[in-house]
Amino acid sequence: MANKIVYTVEEALSGLTDGMSLAVGGFGTNGNAFELLNGIVDMGVKDLVVYSNNPGSLTADGLVGLGRLFDAKQVSKFVGSFIGFNSVFENQYMKGEVEVHFTPQGTLAEKMRAGGAGIPAFYTPTGAGSLVSEGGLPVRHGADLEIVEVSQPKETRTFLHNGEPREFVLEESIRADYAIVRAWKADAEGNLVFRRTAQNFNPDAAMCGRITVVEAEEIVPVGGLQPEEIHLPGIFVDRVLPLTREQVQAKPVEVITIREPGQEHFVPAGREDDRPEVGWSRNDLARRAALELSDGQYVNLGIGLPTKVPDFIPDDVDVTLQSENGLLKTGPFPLYYEFDPDTINAGKETVTVRPGGSVFGSSMSFAMIRGGRINTAILGAFEVNEFGDIANWGIPGKKVRGMGGAMDLVEGAETVIALMEHLAPDGSSRVRNECSFPLTARRAVDKLITNFAVFDISEDGLTVVELAPGVTLEFLREHTEPDFAVALNG
Repeated sequence: MANKIVYTVEEALSGLTDGMSLAVGGFGTNGNAFELLNGIVDMGVKDLVVYSNNPGSLTADGLVGLGRLFDAKQVSKFVGSFIGFNSVFENQYMKGEVEVHFTPQGTLAEKMRAGGAGIPAFYTPTGAGSLVSEGGLPVRHGADLEIVEVSQPKETRTFLHNGEPREFVLEESIRADYAIVRAWKADAEGNLVFRRTAQNFNPDAAMCGRITVVEAEEIVPVGGLQPEEIHLPGIFVDRVLPLTREQVQAKPVEVITIREPGQEHFVPAGREDDRPEVGWSRNDLARRAALELSDGQYVNLGIGLPTKVPDFIPDDVDVTLQSENGLLKTGPFPLYYEFDPDTINAGKETVTVRPGGSVFGSSMSFAMIRGGRINTAILGAFEVNEFGDIANWGIPGKKVRGMGGAMDLVEGAETVIALMEHLAPDGSSRVRNECSFPLTARRAVDKLITNFAVFDISEDGLTVVELAPGVTLEFLREHTEPDFAVALNG
């Protein structure tokens, strides 16, 4: 029997030197290998290349996880999908102190999984027709915030998909020098079990590491894990570091959401009578979007406004909510005694799991999405054009958070619904002839719900099917850039 247990961080990270690459598990703070990452900070190794969904997190208690490596300026290149709200990393990126390669979340997970499976590259529909495939994503900025380096175009190819020609993007896989992973249970042979949504990127990262190092919350005897409960076999693992009880309990949570007894869901922000004179409030938008859902559907909700939708799903409609961080049958926010730091949704909010729910890794989650298993995806947007082009992940020079899982969702879901404010802060229309912000995807949105109206979108363009209170057709035409047809319900 190979005993892979090590007892010090130094032993676990032995051999890690300047310039090496790291594949790091975790989704926000969920499933982070905090002790191993802190150990890398203490080692002081520099010029690291990091592959991870997020660049660490900035919590009320300060930077945690990968955030500490960026704060110590140990990372020269980051490949990930979402900056989140780590202002330290964002400042480094905008000042040109770190090279950043934005990668759609599902593509990142598959790049890790494929790299560990010995597949050097693969084709995916995600990112086709956007800057991901065409090149031009900002990779590095100068000292004056100007863009000095952009991503290069990627090879594309047309394949038949469901009998129709479709463009696919060639993505190279990831093979990292080290994988840094956190597990719930491990044995001395390196067999791993992950807990709840803390699974996320951890098994995919573990597979693609030439040396895979795991910190484990509980060590069990060999044979103490049933074969069918092992999520990742020990063949992928090289070293296992046991954690102390104090280290196990130190689990920061980015967004703690608790509901009161008697509330089926979280109380929506804002009063029910707090509506504008013209149009719908944000709660009204969520309520209207909920009417688009049908009994028996599998539904994915984007972060922000779409997370309000479950509060308004009719009682006679039963849908299964999928969170792309690795949860099927997402339940309401927990009561105080149900709080679990290892159970979060894609918005990094604490949630519950409904009976019959399941958890899984990130590559499995996006296999569901890209594989067409999601009936409806509801996302927020910055802009949508008349033919369903959507921009929802970045405003150049102002807000660049990364695309997260949006590009995968709009390519994979059967029906895509976009929610957004009709007007930008300067009063211009966000319903555009052509999107001015970087595209998430072309011709992806099927229905657009703004605070002024509901539009169906087809190859012929926009058709308004419902007006919000106080909105007239004349008012809508005045505040909408493209022309639209009219087919008002009722």
